[in-house]
Amino acid sequence: MVEKSELLRVSAFADLPDDQIEWFIGHAEELHLKTGDTYFRQGDPADAMFVVTEGQLQGRGDIGGETVVFSMKPGDVTGVLPFSRMKQFTVSARAATDATVLRFPSSLFPDLVQRMPELTKRLVGLMSDRIRETTRMEQQRDRLASLGKLSAGLAHELNNPASAAKRAAGQLREILRKIRDASHELGRRDLSPAQRSEIEKLEASFIQHDEVPLDPLALSDLEGQIDSLLRSHGQNDLWQLAADLARKNVKPEALESMFATLDADTARAALVRIAASVEVATLLNEIESGTSRISDLVSAIKEYTYMDQTPVQNVDVVKSLETTLTILNHKLKRGVAVERDYQRVPLLVNSFGSELNQVWTNIIDNAIDAMSGKGELRIRTYRDDNCVVVEIADNGPGISPEIQSHIFEPFFTTKGVGAGTGLGLDTALRIVKKHRGSIQVSSKPGDTRFQVWLPLAGPT
Repeated sequence: MVEKSELLRVSAFADLPDDQIEWFIGHAEELHLKTGDTYFRQGDPADAMFVVTEGQLQGRGDIGGETVVFSMKPGDVTGVLPFSRMKQFTVSARAATDATVLRFPSSLFPDLVQRMPELTKRLVGLMSDRIRETTRMEQQRDRLASLGKLSAGLAHELNNPASAAKRAAGQLREILRKIRDASHELGRRDLSPAQRSEIEKLEASFIQHDEVPLDPLALSDLEGQIDSLLRSHGQNDLWQLAADLARKNVKPEALESMFATLDADTARAALVRIAASVEVATLLNEIESGTSRISDLVSAIKEYTYMDQTPVQNVDVVKSLETTLTILNHKLKRGVAVERDYQRVPLLVNSFGSELNQVWTNIIDNAIDAMSGKGELRIRTYRDDNCVVVEIADNGPGISPEIQSHIFEPFFTTKGVGAGTGLGLDTALRIVKKHRGSIQVSSKPGDTRFQVWLPLAGPT
């Protein structure tokens, strides 16, 4: 039988009166466990508190889709505690070595509260510590999950322009070879200054042509006209060149002067070089566009995280919203139309900038999910007295009245298992309160609105 001295070595029981210790021991069941024995399983009714007096124990379970493993040693208290709302054990516990534990049934908790008030107070403190630690772990997991989703989206956004630039750079090698060969061919011919000038003039004018989007039928007609012109001058195998020039919206009559002043072979070499130069210009535009997109995304990431900037500063609310929309573009472009209504005055908030971006991210991400990735996202900013108001609305199905009062509660989520932790809006609310602001919500089918109120920075 467990001695009083053993129980007094447990911090929760230290310095308690002997009669209280004796009462506890008298109503607890002493369990002697062999290595590997399981004394409660995940999903079992949470009907007892356990005090470890000897040996080493191990807890293991799946929480929120993740496997959690922890150890317990002599002096630890585990299981259900007084005033806990736990109905089932969330983990399984087994003996890692031969061990002894005291099992105290939860049915006697009312008597425990009456007879051992100091122990009850300590156990409530222990439960509060557990809740804080669990919340901290869940918040960390939520941040990592959000970071993972953002990283995956950004990787996709970066991959597209990077792949396009790489593909264009690869094509340049072949095009430059064509230009070199065509230039050598033209160099072997005795061209007059007027003929050289005509070739250079046509080349320059075609390069400056913007690629005009034509409907498929008009593009096919133009390609056919250029091909017919080339064939009429004996150039029967330049169909690809005809297609390239048609995409640049080059008119057939622009080529007539070349055939009027050059023999067939010279005109062919000139056309090959001109078409290749046009293609080089197109590929360079693609590379410039792709690398500019990459640069813009990198800038957006730096702005989103406020890298290389002071932690607390006056933040332009509109700019922070636009940065967040850029970061979430991979989700928006699948079918979400964004409608902006920004007040045309600087709306500055003294803030931890990256934290405000987290607020916008959580609310906008929830709105996109509520609309199943397709719908209308409306973002409005305006000044109300000494506050800036950010309104983020969507035309999704709305939040039912039954759950509206719970949406900011930690771990409350309407998403499927593994799809959400229920901490996004809780985090947003905590950040807004930290900035001395507030969040208001109104919702009906087709119109859900989150209004974030934040005090303006500086003199107003």
